Amino acid sequence: MRRWVKVTVAAAAVLALGGWITQPYVHQWWLIRTACDGVLPEGAVRELIPEDARVTGSEAGGVRELGDHGCEVTFADGHSGDRRLLALYAYTRRDDQDREFMAAFPRSGFDSQAAMPDGLPGFVSRVGTLEFLLPCPGLGKDADGRQRKLLVHAGVSHEGSWRRPASYEVAVAFVNSASKRLGCGAEPLTAPEEVGPADPEEDAPGTVSPAAARDTACGWLAGAGLPDPAHWKLDVRLTDAAPTGSCEVTFDDGASSGRPEGMNFVAWFGDWSNRLVSDNGSDRPSPTAGARCAGEAAHFGLDASSDLPGVDRAKRLALLRAFAAAQAERRGCTGLTVDAG
Repeated sequence: MRRWVKVTVAAAAVLALGGWITQPYVHQWWLIRTACDGVLPEGAVRELIPEDARVTGSEAGGVRELGDHGCEVTFADGHSGDRRLLALYAYTRRDDQDREFMAAFPRSGFDSQAAMPDGLPGFVSRVGTLEFLLPCPGLGKDADGRQRKLLVHAGVSHEGSWRRPASYEVAVAFVNSASKRLGCGAEPLTAPEEVGPADPEEDAPGTVSPAAARDTACGWLAGAGLPDPAHWKLDVRLTDAAPTGSCEVTFDDGASSGRPEGMNFVAWFGDWSNRLVSDNGSDRPSPTAGARCAGEAAHFGLDASSDLPGVDRAKRLALLRAFAAAQAERRGCTGLTVDAG
């Protein structure tokens, strides 16, 4: 009799809880709280929900033996069907990672990208997704002797406030969780404070003179001998922790009313970048340089306007050599070579 009473009480409690959860605001709280197995910071997820929208569900899954894990969170605003608020995927297999890099650079390595805050091992892709690449000491090396890595793709809906710091908070939380789940063993990342993702399609408002960027990964330009140095502005889109990035410089003497001409120096670290050099789809033939960094290929390219004052072909090659040499020194690379193209 006592056991039956306990079951009845328990059943009543479950029914009460079920009724409580069906209340709209509680249901919303529950969906956000449990999204992606509960690994995401609730406050950050809420900040990314578009105005007058609500979270409608989430799905998570993957196979550790196949080296993948993912989670999607959907939302709706009452005017159309469910759309993805978050698309978070993690991969430790090389084929999956190469596919993600191909999506980020479908034509050439000169596709738009933006830098993450210094210290985060990733970049913002041309479509605004956050791409992280971390070494996995817990997984050892692959059949080719390369350190296995974890690539995390974090997509946040651009209908909301994706450029808020909340995007990094959510992405970093998923990276750290996926690293544990897939046995990667990477050092946990820390989300930057009060910094949101940059838009790779926008011109950076914070461009500086090359001389003012000496302490950055693009600092080599300060001593590169650019002609008329006062007329150059630098957009630093490269950090020492990123698998790719660029140093974009524009020349503007105030005489032209059109878009300033310039040069884009891009670095690609990893064997995934071999495709970019062997089948470069850039509109203009580009000289490249190569090296070996951390046991894998690294490539460096230059895409430059053809009529820059004081920058002829010989000068472009000299600048490319200086760029590649500076990156090789910063990252401990060896075997630097230059292909004039």
